[in-house]
Amino acid sequence: MIVYEKRYDIIVVGAGHAGCEAALAGARMGCDTLLLSINLDAIALMSCNPSIGGLAKGHLVREIDALGGEMAKAIDETGIQFRTLNTRKGPAVRASRAQADKQLYRARMKRVLENQKNLSMKQAEVVGLHVEDGAVLGVDTRVGVRFLGKTVILTTGTFLRGLIHVGLTSFAGGRAGDLPAVGLSDSLRKLEFEVGRLKTGTPARLDGKTIDFGRLEVQYGDTPPIPFSFSTDRIDRPQLPCHIVYTNERTHEIIRANLDRSPLYGGVIEGVGPRYCPSIEDKVVRFPEKERHQSFLEPEGADTIEIYPSGLSTSLPIDVQFALYRSIEGLEQVEIMRPAYAIEYDYVDPIQIHASLETKPVRNLYHAGQINGTSGYEEASAQGLMAGINAALRVKGKEPLVLGRGDAYIGVLIDDLVTLGTREPYRMFTSRAEYRLLLREDNADLRLREKGYAVGLVPESDYQRFLEKKEMIGAELERLKTERLVPSETDRSFLDEYGLADLKNAVSYEQMLRRPEFTYADLEKVDEVCRHLPSAVKEQVEIQIKYQGYIDRQLQQIERASKLESARIPDDFDYRALPGLSAEVREKLIRFRPDTIGQASRIQGVTPAAVSILSVAIKAGKGK
Repeated sequence: MIVYEKRYDIIVVGAGHAGCEAALAGARMGCDTLLLSINLDAIALMSCNPSIGGLAKGHLVREIDALGGEMAKAIDETGIQFRTLNTRKGPAVRASRAQADKQLYRARMKRVLENQKNLSMKQAEVVGLHVEDGAVLGVDTRVGVRFLGKTVILTTGTFLRGLIHVGLTSFAGGRAGDLPAVGLSDSLRKLEFEVGRLKTGTPARLDGKTIDFGRLEVQYGDTPPIPFSFSTDRIDRPQLPCHIVYTNERTHEIIRANLDRSPLYGGVIEGVGPRYCPSIEDKVVRFPEKERHQSFLEPEGADTIEIYPSGLSTSLPIDVQFALYRSIEGLEQVEIMRPAYAIEYDYVDPIQIHASLETKPVRNLYHAGQINGTSGYEEASAQGLMAGINAALRVKGKEPLVLGRGDAYIGVLIDDLVTLGTREPYRMFTSRAEYRLLLREDNADLRLREKGYAVGLVPESDYQRFLEKKEMIGAELERLKTERLVPSETDRSFLDEYGLADLKNAVSYEQMLRRPEFTYADLEKVDEVCRHLPSAVKEQVEIQIKYQGYIDRQLQQIERASKLESARIPDDFDYRALPGLSAEVREKLIRFRPDTIGQASRIQGVTPAAVSILSVAIKAGKGK
């Protein structure tokens, strides 16, 4: 084994979405960082859906941006269709989504990485970890080079013993066209990590020249497109439409007739698949009453004919794939450019990581992304960013940055993983966040910008821009309390239009905006000052005023919960010596090793009575 001449502060293994954010965060915080990838031409490649954001995922992207991450800027520069989802619902569940030019996104992210100070990139397959005295000291590669580092971040995606399935044919691969990572799983098992098996899949890529788009329903994006990043003023790129298709009874008959050739139903696949993103054969079996299933035909870029049929992933044999895709209206003559497939891969049970994403069995080792059992680019990027931040803070001898459930969706994501673990690919939903009215997309910068600036990731120019916005919001909230609508000085037609004809006394503009049906657009008719405010400022002010009661209630809930979150449990706490705990509770606490009383309270099966016993013991200094 050759030991490379340079020792790094941070070594990042894997250059998917988690690896990119981790490497950039570490380097931008001043640490000498090494990024290792099996294929440097596949950096930030979108293995599945060519899109960023979506329900709850858009929240994660905005939070990544607020902390100083890269994903939002990347999609703003390479997006080809932007849409805001759930516009008819409340602000807590509205979400942004954008189609990406797949190759432009990859190339843009690689360019950013290549030009980042303090960051080196090398093509290598990591096959083992170099560990001494319970701490990681570096990584070993397939070609016999050992790279030494103070910290290591594993972001291995679907590459750990990746196995691809097309029908009953299986072959090794990290994704179609890329080799798997074979030796690293064995190294993790030897270090007493609990390694499991998961499965995901992707649809075929279709030849756009062979699709009859004239017969399909068109779906356009928003005009104008709304950026993801708080630093982006506007989207200037040309936008492309998507198209909608539906399966039919013939499609379903083809699938049902060939289930015996499906690795999913033939017992070939061992791993558990994503519950909330099932394959088309899974949908047909689980929902037999449905006459059709919707699919969006999404272009993979402006300069390619490849089309991604969202919602039509499958692992059926290639001949069945041809038949099922061609059974759909508008796709009767379609040609498949890349077949659909399922992929199985190893992951590590996330109950073995701290909230900082450092692993419990090995010090200075961090896990981020699908190795923790998650699915999705956004979930991976969020973890990668936090792992990069905390690895850099460890190198600097500082305390980790841990976001709570009341701080961010990122906090919810990580807390769910470390306190509950997962036996299926984890996906973020707004329903997972109990404080979702506070954790909106629109206020991610107000929640997290200062934290990103404090660790050194938010540039000074972006931070000053944020401070100006924050000051304007505060000033406008104060102004609206004092500025008043005086009936005798207001145009009669305005009063009639808004049912204020009987109003005798003056009312503040704040009181006016509290009315559900009254908006800033209405206030502009009588108040010239607000006409000149930026839309982002008006949006924040209006939401804070209309939802103030609900917001205050959630803030009180967070304050009560914070007492449990701040009560730390010593790493060596002896649960066996604590009387009063049931055998089941004691077993779970020993297995999960929660960091705080708050984490312990969220472990399934740990009762409120057990939490009380544990709290008293911690205060009394017992269990050591």
